[in-house]
Amino acid sequence: MSLYDRDYIREREPRRGGYGSGGLSGLRMLSVNTWLIAICVAVFVIDGFLPMRDVETGRRLMLVPNIPAEMVEMGPSQQYQYIPIQEKLPNGKVVQRHVQARALVEKGTTTTVGWAEVYRMRCLESIFHFSTKLGFLGFEWWRFVGFQFLHANVSHLFFNMLGLFFFGPMVEQYLGSKRYLAFYLLCGMCGAFLYLLLNLTGYIAMLQFGAVRIPGLLFSDPSTPLVGASAGIFGVLMAGAYIAPRTVVLLMFVIPMQLRTVAYALLALALFNLMAGGHNAGGEAGHIGGALAGYYFIRRPYHLHGFLDLLGRADPTSHHYRKKGRGGAAKRIAEVDRILDKIRMDGVQSLTESEKRTLQQASRRG
Repeated sequence: MSLYDRDYIREREPRRGGYGSGGLSGLRMLSVNTWLIAICVAVFVIDGFLPMRDVETGRRLMLVPNIPAEMVEMGPSQQYQYIPIQEKLPNGKVVQRHVQARALVEKGTTTTVGWAEVYRMRCLESIFHFSTKLGFLGFEWWRFVGFQFLHANVSHLFFNMLGLFFFGPMVEQYLGSKRYLAFYLLCGMCGAFLYLLLNLTGYIAMLQFGAVRIPGLLFSDPSTPLVGASAGIFGVLMAGAYIAPRTVVLLMFVIPMQLRTVAYALLALALFNLMAGGHNAGGEAGHIGGALAGYYFIRRPYHLHGFLDLLGRADPTSHHYRKKGRGGAAKRIAEVDRILDKIRMDGVQSLTESEKRTLQQASRRG
């Protein structure tokens, strides 16, 4: 790709007299984007060595009627079976499918009294994946962030990290490290929120109106898991389309296209798949939520400051920092915002040497 011929994409030279080349000093030199990629890869690898776990969906098939719930417990982990269930789709069609289920036994015995549908998940995936049932109805709020570092398989991980590798550095240079971290996480959280909103609305609509298809709503089970960094990456992609819209990238490493064309085409494709109820409609809802957040926050980066106030005085962009008497911080931020507007209007080539130095210094502080 041709991203790396831009001044604001190149690696910064280490500060003189600054960090060393090894140990913890070397780790501190890594960018936030590099850390995000490293954490996603590490989580995937580590999770591969951890034991599998069962997550109940809430759907049970009882073989013994009228048995109190408190008298039932999950059977041994090796007692699995694929049981048939019937589902009525929003279009009115009734389909039969087989779901993985684990035996339910009467407490204190080995007598099978029913079956509980379960998702067989890796350990970290079971703890941090997002779903409407657990993330919202179960008040497990950490899942709004945790799911962003999980991936279903190697190809899912590879393509997400590839997108982050190519487009993340540009946005981090533009926003600065701390604001970029806030931007990325917020885009992912907004992706989960849109998924939640459409899934919850679709579920309620199905309960109220029956099998009526409403385009754009999700009718998947509230326990259906959502994983992946795609929502945050769609936000990063939309930010890149704003920062350097005419930058030429090679789509699928073959077709040259402007970055803004690629970004908006992918967003349109996600919207089409969501409205058509296609495969991975829930994932597309996450993509759209992340993209909308990216579109909004890259044009209003000052809204990220409140999120970063949690970092306290150490963050020069936060209001808390300015309240401590650092009046120069406000002037520096105003100057950086002016320079970023100039890049958007006239391109990076229009900057003076002084403006380039100011932007580099701000990025190091960020």
